[in-house]
Amino acid sequence: MEGISIGYVVTLALADAVNPCEFAVLTVILVSIIAHNPGKKADVLWAGMAFGLAVFIMYIIYGLFIIKSFQMVDAITSVRPFLYKGLGVMAVLLGILQIKDFFFYKEGGFATEMPVSWRPYFVRTVRKITSPIGAFFIGLFVTVFLLPCTIGPYMILGGALSVMETVKVMPMLILYNLIFIAPVFIITGVVYMGLSQVREVQAWKEKYIRVLHLLAGLIIGGFGTAMIAGWV
Repeated sequence: MEGISIGYVVTLALADAVNPCEFAVLTVILVSIIAHNPGKKADVLWAGMAFGLAVFIMYIIYGLFIIKSFQMVDAITSVRPFLYKGLGVMAVLLGILQIKDFFFYKEGGFATEMPVSWRPYFVRTVRKITSPIGAFFIGLFVTVFLLPCTIGPYMILGGALSVMETVKVMPMLILYNLIFIAPVFIITGVVYMGLSQVREVQAWKEKYIRVLHLLAGLIIGGFGTAMIAGWV
């Protein structure tokens, strides 16, 4: 496979963007900012923007690392013919895990949500945020907590991009991550403009968390099936 289409990148990014993990992280951060700066709506706006920028930067770095790792694997001639099909199988398995959480939901699902054991550390870290600058630096760090539930689609993308030159890879990574962090900016804007309260966003996420898992599962599972069948 010499290259991948924009549609390929967009599909994987959408599967990652509807992940409940990202929604949970952002709402906790915004709640922390509001608690320390009641009435300062501008701080909510800048904190959300700063957090999104931090996640974007770190995920670009993670993406380059993933691609480099796959390039090392791809250098093994015997592995190369099976790499793309293997990524398709991985996507199908991730899709099944997400769909499973629609029917049999449990917090901290394997490869679909942040592990329950990590959550107290995450909350303690986020509660230290008192300003937009703090949101940026904490954002650089909390991507570690996001990885277990968002890394799957990104690894599939990284494997596909590993056959391309770096100069062609960067636009794809940028596009993917702009879509991935779009919910951060959307939720921040909704709260800033007063269209909704952070607590209401949290409640919405909890109410529709099974549906979010189902959407993510259908997108990435269907895409994996298309990869195995050779349709994409």
